[in-house]
Amino acid sequence: MSDDATSALPNEPRPTGGANAVPASAPAAEAKAADPAAVRILYCRCAYAQVVPAEVKDAVLAGLADSGRGFEMVPDLCEMAARRDPHLAELARGGGLRIAACWPRAVRGLFALADAPLPESGVEILNMRTDPADVVLAAAVGAGPAAGAAP
Repeated sequence: MSDDATSALPNEPRPTGGANAVPASAPAAEAKAADPAAVRILYCRCAYAQVVPAEVKDAVLAGLADSGRGFEMVPDLCEMAARRDPHLAELARGGGLRIAACWPRAVRGLFALADAPLPESGVEILNMRTDPADVVLAAAVGAGPAAGAAP
């Protein structure tokens, strides 16, 4: 993985956006969410608050890397939200997103804080604070729902 933690892996394009972007329609987002290969995966390393157990973060990251699926790793969603990083708005557009981070309500709040609210449908938030790594990983790559996953 490159030092630029916000870049997508080569086999999955990074979402694009900007002033001229056209948001995906709801049916398109739902169709994307239905196809596990089309769902984007976002992994938060929780580098600053360190509220996610290290063994869970490490196991999920290793599993994602071994899965062959493209995913995007960010160092810390809390820090990105505090900076109001415009990349959060790009991530929020279009649905079809699974986020491996922490509490779903907190993750939604972080995106809202950054003026990039997540859509009500097409987003699944996987809780690495409460769920074991194998459950989070299975849900992230589309092999099953996470025990504490929230829409």
